[in-house]
Amino acid sequence: MDNLRTYGRPPYAVALLHGGLGVVGEMAPVAQELSGKWGVLEPLQTKDSVKGQVEELKLALEEMAALPTIVVGYSWGAWLGFLLAARHPALVRKLVLVSSGPFEEKYAPQILKTRLQRLSKKEKDDVEFLMARPEDPLAFGLLGELLAKADFYDPLPMRPEGLELRPDIYKGVWKEGKELRKTGKLLEAAKAIRCPVVALHGDRDPHPAEGVQKPLEKVLKDFRFILLEKCGHIPWMEKQARDEFFRILSGELA
Repeated sequence: MDNLRTYGRPPYAVALLHGGLGVVGEMAPVAQELSGKWGVLEPLQTKDSVKGQVEELKLALEEMAALPTIVVGYSWGAWLGFLLAARHPALVRKLVLVSSGPFEEKYAPQILKTRLQRLSKKEKDDVEFLMARPEDPLAFGLLGELLAKADFYDPLPMRPEGLELRPDIYKGVWKEGKELRKTGKLLEAAKAIRCPVVALHGDRDPHPAEGVQKPLEKVLKDFRFILLEKCGHIPWMEKQARDEFFRILSGELA
């Protein structure tokens, strides 16, 4: 499949789901780090609907993964893995949610509020300007860079390469994703999840940790929440949290 990257050797027992809703390929550094011990799949999301992405992921895993597999979803990928585990439980042995968005609407406004508090006046004005132009690819990329600046705690100098920005995917999928959370259908999907679920979340992530921990503790029978200290939204790019992130993640995969 053109939208599926492989790392290490088969069997491919781990699947990494990128976030960004249009930032294709951002899990490559994690896949490379893990590929010394595990065969890793990096499915790339190309569909512009939630249902389309779930089914695209299902087909990718059925074709290449050692089933049932461990799914590690980052940011939007955490929600995508959550929905996959609910709709196709036979495919998922364990679900790891990394830097997930909150599962209840009441926590959502805190994300942008926290981000803006961490930016300068000019940067705040730029965010407002760019957010009004979601279909402009250049604006989409510049907005991502600004928000990423607010998402970090103590970032490493490295920056990901080879990312493909897809604002068309963002526009199509995020509207549906927000509606799933707003109506409670996202959290309701937990009723169909049968596998263990583990959430890893940075204590400096603008996405509020309690918006993941508290809702999921109420609805999942087998759930653990791990808070990463001195860590923003992208754990593998945090100077003080990277090693601990990979230590914990490797433990969950073992």
